[in-house]
Amino acid sequence: METVETLHMNKGAGETSYAMNSFIQRKIISLTKEATEKAIMEILSSRRSPIMKMGIADLGCSSGPNALRVMLEIVEAINAASNMLDRAAPKELMLYMNDLFTNDFNNVFASLPSFHTRINQGKGNDSKNNGYCFVSAVPGTFYGRLFPAKSIHFVHSSSSIHWLSRVPGGLEDKNGRGLNKGNICISKNSPNCVLEAYSQQFKNDFSCLLKSRSQEMVYNGRMVLSFLGRQSMDHTSSNCYYQWELLAHALMIMVSEGLVEEEKVDSFNTPYYASCYEELKIEIEKEGSFMVDSHEAYEVDWDDGMYLQSDHDLLGTMSKGERFSRTMRAGVESILKYHFGNHIMDDLFQRYTTLVEDHLSKTRAKFFNFIISLVKLH
Repeated sequence: METVETLHMNKGAGETSYAMNSFIQRKIISLTKEATEKAIMEILSSRRSPIMKMGIADLGCSSGPNALRVMLEIVEAINAASNMLDRAAPKELMLYMNDLFTNDFNNVFASLPSFHTRINQGKGNDSKNNGYCFVSAVPGTFYGRLFPAKSIHFVHSSSSIHWLSRVPGGLEDKNGRGLNKGNICISKNSPNCVLEAYSQQFKNDFSCLLKSRSQEMVYNGRMVLSFLGRQSMDHTSSNCYYQWELLAHALMIMVSEGLVEEEKVDSFNTPYYASCYEELKIEIEKEGSFMVDSHEAYEVDWDDGMYLQSDHDLLGTMSKGERFSRTMRAGVESILKYHFGNHIMDDLFQRYTTLVEDHLSKTRAKFFNFIISLVKLH
């Protein structure tokens, strides 16, 4: 299954939409701010003369308020760095919003008027910050070429590259039966062949991402990547896939009640991989176009960021389990619908909510999030 054909965050602004259920992602974006500001300063300060036209790309921008919030923070960082360097800001900022073809770009661009208003308010009367922002959608997979050669100065990506380009091959036996029985992603009881298939797919994808950006970025350009991962080479060393294990459990309960066919579950696997830093470093060094400038790791609670949007009245009436279940549903419902059908979604996520609620009552569940800053070498 190709991710480009089936994966998209839930569209619109309804109760199960990504726009209304992306608070964890918002929290993770806030963690990248310092790395972004440092990268922007390094780009601008490394040039002898001001940059007249600057290319900025956000890979996996999705939809909802987070999408343009990222670009706003980048523009503000450019203006602030220009002021500190006592230089004019770039006259033209080319802001490229990238996601898959099925992304809800209409939702993003409906917010452009308020985005431009905030940009203009931020300029004030400072003549150094009088450039223009040109915002464009660039649909397509970031595991291939997206932009003209040597046109991009800064690349940002948050909560995206843990999604693979496709479900790995080799997850079925010669008779077409699923090898990852009872699971929908890597699990503690997944056979080694499943772990190896996922690992190889990630290596192939990440190598393609690096190769594509190496052709599109200028010398000494910067890339800040933030994504969910794991702490060590051992796939079973942490609960980095536990959100998927609970979803598989909910599906298997429905199997036991005759509501879902077991073969349907066994033949379904998600295109998700939690990498570790050692894997990333090996692929970066092998590709050779980038150098790691810095890397950080943060633990993020499953319900982190869900208290940041006080104007969302419904949020205050929901339990932690309900909030997290809606966050997962907003992100993965499209691929579940494609395989299982729309008719089981409400029932499935009601059961998932119960399982998450029970899990959170016993432990403080966390994600492990990486932030890696890369420098383009040549």
